[in-house]
Amino acid sequence: MTDVTKEDFRKNNDAFVYIITRYRDDLFRTAITFLKNKEEALEAIQEVTFRAYKKRRQLKDVRYVKTWLIRIMINYCNDEIKKSKQKTDDRMLKNKAVKDHTMNIWLEDAIHHLKRADQELIYLKYFHGMTFPELAQQLKLPESTVKTRVYSALDKLKSQLADEGGELS
Repeated sequence: MTDVTKEDFRKNNDAFVYIITRYRDDLFRTAITFLKNKEEALEAIQEVTFRAYKKRRQLKDVRYVKTWLIRIMINYCNDEIKKSKQKTDDRMLKNKAVKDHTMNIWLEDAIHHLKRADQELIYLKYFHGMTFPELAQQLKLPESTVKTRVYSALDKLKSQLADEGGELS
C-alpha cells in the first residue's frame, strides 16, 4: 500500500476512490459471505464506502486500510443480519398473536353456544382456575358430577371448534 499516503487517503478524493476500487472485490466477497444475497452485498459496498469516507480520517496507518475496510464491512453485515432477524422475529410474533386472537374468538363463540350451566362451569374452571372440589362446593354438587359436566362441556367445545376449523388444545 505504498502508492497512497495517509494524507492522500485522508484528504484526496481520488486516492480514496482508488483504494475503494482496489478492494471492491474483497469487500464484495466479505458481504456475500455474510449476507448471502448479491443485491444486499452490492448495497453493503455502497454503505461501507460511505461510512469509510466519513471516517477516513480515523485510519491511523494506511498500510492497514484493507483490514480497516473489511472490519467496517463485517460490522455492517452483522448489523443487517441482526435487523433481519428482528424483523423475522417480529413477523412471527405478530402471526402468533393473530392466530391466538382468532382462536380466542372461536373459543368465545363456541362457549357462548353452550348451555348457560356449561358456560359457567367452563369459565369457573378454566378462566378463574377453580379446582373440582371448589366447584363442587360452590355448586353444591358431588365432585364426580362436576367432573362429568365439565368434561361433557369440553367435548361439546371440541366438537364445535372442529366443525369451525379450529382445535382446542
